[in-house]
Formats: sequence, C-alpha cells, structure tokens
Amino acid sequence: MKLLEGKNVVITGASRGIGKGIVEVFARHGANIAFTYRSSNNMAKELQEQVAVYDCKVQSYQSDASNFDQANSMVQKVIEDFGGIDVLVNNAGITKDVLLMRMSEEDFDTVMNVNMRSVFNMTKAVLSHMLKAKKGSIINMSSVVGVRGNAGQANYAASKSAINGFTKSMALELGSRNIRCNAIAPGFIETEMTSDLGEDIINKWRSQIPLKRGGSTEDIANTTLFLASDLSTYITGQVINVCGGMLT
Repeated sequence: MKLLEGKNVVITGASRGIGKGIVEVFARHGANIAFTYRSSNNMAKELQEQVAVYDCKVQSYQSDASNFDQANSMVQKVIEDFGGIDVLVNNAGITKDVLLMRMSEEDFDTVMNVNMRSVFNMTKAVLSHMLKAKKGSIINMSSVVGVRGNAGQANYAASKSAINGFTKSMALELGSRNIRCNAIAPGFIETEMTSDLGEDIINKWRSQIPLKRGGSTEDIANTTLFLASDLSTYITGQVINVCGGMLT
C-alpha cells in the first residue's frame, strides 16, 4: 500500500541525513518529490538518480530556504513543475555548538536564521496555495534539544524550541482551513555526521536511551510519512518525540 500516491511533497535540506531518508521512504510510497539542497550538488544528483527507480516524479532544486526570495521563487517553480503542493517538510537545519561564554553573535544568528527563519519562509511561501486548495500538511523538523535543552547548544535549542511554538501557532491558525501543522523531535539519530563522534561517545549516548540504540533516519522518515499521509488527518499542533524513550 502506497500511502502518498499522487501527493506532491516539498522537502528542504534533503541531500543527506534525515532529509535523504525522508526522500527515500516517500518515493517508495509513491509521492512526487521536490527536494532542496544548498551546495551538495553531486549528492543531490545521486539521490535523484537513486530514487528514479520508483514510479514517481523526483526533482531537486538548489535553493537556500533561509532566504525569503529564494524560498518563494522555489515554491512557485515547484507549483509550475508539479501542479501543486500537498505536503511541506521543513527539514533544513544546522548546528554551531559552543558554550554560551564562547558563542559569538554570528554563531547564534546563523543557527536561528537557517533553522527557524527557513521554517517561516517556506511556510509563508506555500500558504496561499494551500489556503486556496483548502488542504495541506506541514511537518517541521524540531529536536529533543528544543524540548529539554542541552549544554553547548543554546542557539540550536532556542531555534528548535521556536519551531515548536511556531508549529502550534500555525495549527491554531490553519486548522479551520483543513491545513495541519506538526513537528517531529528526533533524539540521537545515527547518520554520517554522528559517525565522526567516535564509537566511545556513540556508545555512551546509546546507553542513556531506554531502547539502548540510536535512531535511524528511517525511524524519523516513517514518522514523517505518517504525518504526511491520510492516516493522520485528525492530528495537528503536536510535537512528536522520536527518541527511543530519551525524554521519558
């Protein structure tokens, strides 16, 4: 059963990590996918070729979601190319981890700009189209760090906490128009980025998780799939922790 057959989906920051995992799962479920990347041209091309085996349309767009004009132009191009947008997944994000005493204004502003402003920009860009269609699902990628905080990540925690508040506000504003807005808060997800931490640090993280393992990109992608599909039509305004019980 293909849960997203016929749906047009936009996914930001999707050339690697969690975003790539979402593209792969969504393609298997029949979605037509427009995904963005900022600079990883080769990785985006490889991903597009990889999922071309599925019976769906997949197109990559080089665009910076934290730039309002670029976000708006990209959304308009997707509407022209795909005929509409049913689902938006705001996944683009970065970290610049450092203790507050050593954190520069640039460290703080850059993380807030990429992580939070991109969500504002992309949501604003798709809104008029979804309002006319009287339907839509917006899924924002948050983090458990936005729920509980974390030393050395004040900028990242602030950006993700802001996303949670934004998500709930959008759910209240848009619910009467049949547009849902939810967030996903991943815990420790093992990707190519976390592999650089070293086995000792990774094992320490795993030991603190009730399920005794890190999450996979597919764990996050499957939750995103549920929220994008018609299986979740009565769910909005929620922040779903996908963390192996870390926040229990």
